[in-house]
Amino acid sequence: MAKIKPFKGIRPPRELVEEVASRPYDVLNSDEARAEAAGNEKSLYHIIKPEINFAPGTDEHDPKVYDKAVEQFNLFQEKGWLVQDPSEKYYVYAQTMNGRTQYGLVVCANVDDYLNGVIKKHELTRRDKEEDRMKHVRINNANIEPVFFAYPDNAELDAIVAETVKGEPEYDFTAPDGFGHHFWLINDPATIQRITELFAAIPYLYIADGHHRTAAAALVGAEKARQNPHHRGDEEYNYFLAVCFPASQLHIIDYNRVVKDLNGLSDEELLARLAENFTVEKKGPEIYHPCALHNFSLYLSGEWYSLTAKAGTYNDNDPIGVLDVTISSDLILRDILGINDLRSDKRIDFVGGIRGLEELKRRVDNGEMRVALALYPVSMKQLMDIADSGNIMPPKTTWFEPKLRSGLVIHKLS
Repeated sequence: MAKIKPFKGIRPPRELVEEVASRPYDVLNSDEARAEAAGNEKSLYHIIKPEINFAPGTDEHDPKVYDKAVEQFNLFQEKGWLVQDPSEKYYVYAQTMNGRTQYGLVVCANVDDYLNGVIKKHELTRRDKEEDRMKHVRINNANIEPVFFAYPDNAELDAIVAETVKGEPEYDFTAPDGFGHHFWLINDPATIQRITELFAAIPYLYIADGHHRTAAAALVGAEKARQNPHHRGDEEYNYFLAVCFPASQLHIIDYNRVVKDLNGLSDEELLARLAENFTVEKKGPEIYHPCALHNFSLYLSGEWYSLTAKAGTYNDNDPIGVLDVTISSDLILRDILGINDLRSDKRIDFVGGIRGLEELKRRVDNGEMRVALALYPVSMKQLMDIADSGNIMPPKTTWFEPKLRSGLVIHKLS
């Protein structure tokens, strides 16, 4: 059962939120962060991408860069750009994209829940990326950025959120990317207590986005517990910052592939090989979107093709084998194009569906890539089934939009 708690959030005054808030650290590089923060000393990038405070080319893993993050975090608090709430509370954070709004509860999730599998994951993490975020959490003694969780739908939690958002939002703005961000405080002690109780009846939480941040936050919490001879289990470091959304509200978009060559095959040979396991249908020059599970879109030499996996090429009873990403990875990328390791092979790249299939066409047409493959999006049910079965999704399977805005609220570990 999920253990959560309210917390005294550290956050910007209402009039500064648009200057402080930023995109998450892992969706842009140092140069992009430097450009977005240009002329804005209040940008959270000064804390979460602290290398921008140094000359271009500075190693983001240099100890002085981590030290600068702490210096900036302290400066933001001294200047009043970040202010701690006087009492523990929960928050509601809603995001609007393309006219659709999803409503999340901002809570502190429990470190032991992650270590014991109550918080379920669906992706592998890389130790180097974990260690980078662990240093950031450790040195700031805070979760500067939240992680993104899903929970099974709960009618009473929906009702609490619906009642909360009838009130005046603390923050309400549209970011430069056009996505809306709306934020409310939950101050009523009885409501706060009830939210805690309702989560205690939820068997599992699911990591949607932010596996490395979750692992780093939990590992630092566990580390602090080991180092404290008087550890009780209720200290603030036993918890980390999460935004939890009802699973039915979340929208996973497609995550597509582009490949640099045809592994020595001609167009005709590639299409013939594909026809062994797929029904191949030429669609012409107009962009073709996959229309259902097990239907793929291929772009090759100015033409789009529909590929439909033939019966017997996948197992509907295998939560991993039934995934389109598995079918395409095994039957197309591995068996035909010779790509065995999606994580390390330099012949393949991945394109989030937020960019549209036009981006796949562009990268093939300009000669950078030879062929593109578009997949039908994974469903939340598939994600939760895989997490429940203890399995791990193949790399680059899920892309969530919109991303959580960083800087709306921060959690200190003491």
